[in-house]
Amino acid sequence: MATETVAKPRTSVRVGVQKFGTFLSGMIMPNIGAFIAWGIITALFIPAGFLPNEELAKLVGPMITYLLPLLIGYTGGRMVYGVRGGVVGAVATTGVIVGTDIPMFIGAMMLGPLTAWLMKRLDKIWEGRVKPGFEMLIDNFSAGILAAGMAVVGMFVVGPVVKAFSDGASAVVEFLVINGLLPFTSIFIEPAKVLFLNNAINHGILTPLGTQQVLEEGKSILFLLEANPGPGFGILLAYSIFGTGLAKASAPGAALIQFVGGIHEIYFPYVLMKPIMILAAIGGGMTGIFTLVVTDAGLRSPAAPGSIIAVYAATARDSYVGVTLSVLFATTVSFLIASVILKASKTPVGATEEEALGAATARMEEMKGKKSSVSSLLTGSGATAGGVAVLAGPVKNIVFACDAGMGSSAMGASVLRNKIKAAGFPDVKVTNSAIANLSDTYDVVITHQDLTERATPVTASAVHVSVDNFMNSPKYDEIVELVRASNTDVGTDAPAAAAPAAVAAAATPEAPEETGPAGILVAESVVLNGTATTRDAAIDEAGRLLLDRGAVDAGYLDAMHEREESVSTYMGSYLAIPHGTNAAKDHIMKSAVSVVRYPNGIDWNGKEVKFVVGVAGINNEHLHILSSIAKVFTNKAQVAQLEAATTVEEVLDLFGKVNS
Repeated sequence: MATETVAKPRTSVRVGVQKFGTFLSGMIMPNIGAFIAWGIITALFIPAGFLPNEELAKLVGPMITYLLPLLIGYTGGRMVYGVRGGVVGAVATTGVIVGTDIPMFIGAMMLGPLTAWLMKRLDKIWEGRVKPGFEMLIDNFSAGILAAGMAVVGMFVVGPVVKAFSDGASAVVEFLVINGLLPFTSIFIEPAKVLFLNNAINHGILTPLGTQQVLEEGKSILFLLEANPGPGFGILLAYSIFGTGLAKASAPGAALIQFVGGIHEIYFPYVLMKPIMILAAIGGGMTGIFTLVVTDAGLRSPAAPGSIIAVYAATARDSYVGVTLSVLFATTVSFLIASVILKASKTPVGATEEEALGAATARMEEMKGKKSSVSSLLTGSGATAGGVAVLAGPVKNIVFACDAGMGSSAMGASVLRNKIKAAGFPDVKVTNSAIANLSDTYDVVITHQDLTERATPVTASAVHVSVDNFMNSPKYDEIVELVRASNTDVGTDAPAAAAPAAVAAAATPEAPEETGPAGILVAESVVLNGTATTRDAAIDEAGRLLLDRGAVDAGYLDAMHEREESVSTYMGSYLAIPHGTNAAKDHIMKSAVSVVRYPNGIDWNGKEVKFVVGVAGINNEHLHILSSIAKVFTNKAQVAQLEAATTVEEVLDLFGKVNS
């Protein structure tokens, strides 16, 4: 027990630093292109540049003083609270910019997210209490007042504090350089990389200080303290020559990805497999930094990713030789140390090289907190190898994604949510989203098979599941098994104990998660005998019911057809739910649902459909009715009741009396 008590705080601190570093990285990385643009202009047009030009050099100051901090402040605010958070974050950042005489990157990373968070909290206070017609007035004035106040706070409070911190950190760096101690920072940086703690150091301290140095000196050594590809490349070369089994076979490909692609995390499992290998990384890192100090070399902007291509693209005009030697010597030293370690050590007793590398990769993903996008290249397995994937950590967030995020994905999420609760995992969050709003924060992403290619690039770390039937896809049982395997393996309570209670709860009518306003589905919007005989005519019939209620305008009907042409809204169980595209939300006046029954059925892209549910939703107001519909259509007996219903009231009653 004592050991367990001591270990937990260390883990929580490490995870906390990882999350903090990831958040900082999220503000910097989307704006790296702007940093590079500034670096190119600086390298070309300042007096010491390749093409000195006094007029064009005027771009340098405004970009670093205003543009870059404002971009960071906006990005940080948007991460917390969408565009609204980005706007107030950018305004507040103006305060720290004006309040100091140095580039305010750290201030922007503080004030942008903080202001957005305050805006989010304030909006919660009067959410649902504003009278109709006054929403825009309240939203705009509250954002303006908060942003103005935080700009003043930034100018007189945050700016001076950050300047004092920046001056102190710069003094520490200068002390290390003057006393020849800068190479020793590798003792901290290299282990931090393997533990995924480097983002907090790199983007929280080194990038802001390095940019300040570039403004003063035209280059900075700080940009290459962490990004030097040499140490990792040397380790992978050593495994390529002196390794055995899978480690030796996979190392050459990993070396190419690390050195040219700049994805340093691919060498982390090789270090974790033999922890003493961290000495090779430290030795290479120290050598690279020492070389930069001796040759007075540096970069003019961050090198991201840490590819040799990005490094050379950011190298200052007078530093190509120094940077080349730094990478070369770092590679050589790490290679020599790693080679000695490999020759002197052996694979753990009872384990093959493949098992050792696989275990190390799993540890790496566990420390990272999510599936690695490159780990399958090391272990030879994909995200769904073996039929059911097992993530490095528990499955916490599952998202259904479709084009608009309000129809098919909402119903699919409802169906799977009930299945996962019944399996004994009520804490697993199952949501729905438009593909355009996805971020790489989910464990599992479920999409229609025609949309998977669009969702994969923005959620590369997730397990992706493609379905062709949102209502009763057999893939749902596989996902439940994925949750069971992943969540049980990491030490959560076995579902056997929780399952009886969960099944009992599932058998009892649940309180709706989204209550929604009354009137989303009304008797006038239910037709028991539709007149349409084709898919397109059925979409028109369901859409006209929404139009007649004043829920949408005519443009929404066009968007319903556009959505159907791109991806079918057939759900299974004789059900289709046509709705507009994500771009058509401006055509929705209020949330509404229509239901049309076709007793004889109609052909829907080769599938028989007897029920067409038209959907128009603002925010999440319509999710309650969709959840009710989903529950009905996953129950064969209730579907039979719908087919046999003779009154509109019977249909409304089956859908849970959603207006009560």
